Order: sequence, then structure tokens, then C-alpha cells
Amino acid sequence: MDSSWLIYAFGFLAQGLFSARMIVQWLISEKQKRVTSPAVYWILSLVASLLFFLYGWLRQDFAIMLGQTISYYIYIWNLKAKGIWQALRPQIGKPLVTMLLALPLAGIVCMAFNDAAVERLLHNEGIPAWLIVFGSAGQIVFTFRFIYQYFYSRARGESLLPAGFWIISLAGSALIVAYGFIRHDWVLCIGQSVGFITYSRNLYLAFRHNEIITGRA
Repeated sequence: MDSSWLIYAFGFLAQGLFSARMIVQWLISEKQKRVTSPAVYWILSLVASLLFFLYGWLRQDFAIMLGQTISYYIYIWNLKAKGIWQALRPQIGKPLVTMLLALPLAGIVCMAFNDAAVERLLHNEGIPAWLIVFGSAGQIVFTFRFIYQYFYSRARGESLLPAGFWIISLAGSALIVAYGFIRHDWVLCIGQSVGFITYSRNLYLAFRHNEIITGRA
């Protein structure tokens, strides 16, 4: 039986959760007239990241796996900054929390010791080398927004989503949409296209809030 429908189901479910987190964050920000970093944004991010990592594995797409491995742990840091991660331990148990921490790394380790898997991921005949590089570059730029957000937030001692986060989001999203279009991966194209609206609006709110604070409104 063709399993491609199941693979795409994981992909669309992950992208649906990614889109849901952006819409929820956007609506909360609109209500408060400033960019906010709600806990639900990071919870949905974590769940979606696990599903999308699995999608990348099933699609034998190194670019997707690379991006999700890095951002996954930044999501956890933001949950820790909000006190959510610490609250999970007594509710779901330490073993499950430990498993959540280990999952992406375990996947990478398993891949590293599986020569056949490495060959499929890095030398996939269906994806030319230049396209792997291009897709990886898009994922690196898109993932860099969370690296930037992490250091920005860490320096201020709280989870924040600054203007630079949204600027990098727009640039990375454009690259990933182009990569998805070339690969005929409509999961990437549709999922990333939704983000353009929320990224642009959050960027406007960030600059608008800054103008109000500095008295330039």
C-alpha cells in the first residue's frame, strides 16, 4: 500500500500546528496592541517540531531535520523561561520529560550510525546536491530566527519575540517556499505561505509599539 498519504499527513498536521501557533500569537498580540510571546505558542511549536522532524525523516529530507533539531531545544528553553517546562515534570513524570528531551538527538544518533540512512539523506537521488544545499540554507536562515530570539531573550531574562525575529522569519520563509516549490513539496509551500501575513503584521506591531514607547507615534 502506498504510504505517501501517511507521510504527508504528518507534514500537514505539523504545518497546521505551526500555523495555529502563529495565528494564536497574532490574535493575542492584536488584542494587547503589542507583540507577545504566549506560552501556547511554544507548546504548539514543540509538538509541531516533533511531527515535522518525523516528516523530514520519512521524506529523507536532511534540510528539514537539520532545522527542527536546532529549534526544538530553543522551544524548550522558552518553555523553561515561562516556567511551563518545570511544571510538566510532576504532571507527566520525569521519564516522559527525559524522553522528550532525548528524542531529536536520539534520531540524529540513530541516523549517524546507520550508513544506509545517511546515504539516503545526504545522497538522495531525488534531491540534487545543490538543492540540498539550497534547502539547508533556507532552514538555517529560518532556524536562525530562534537562535537570535534565544540570545535576545536570554539577555533580557524573559521570553520575547523581537522585531528582528520577524524580519528573519520573512527571509527564511521566502527561501523555504522557493525550495518547496522546486521540490514540489506542497506541505512546505502552503505551510510557509500562511506565515507571511502573521510575520508582516507582527513586524508592524513591533515597530508601532516601539514608536509609542519612544514618543514618535
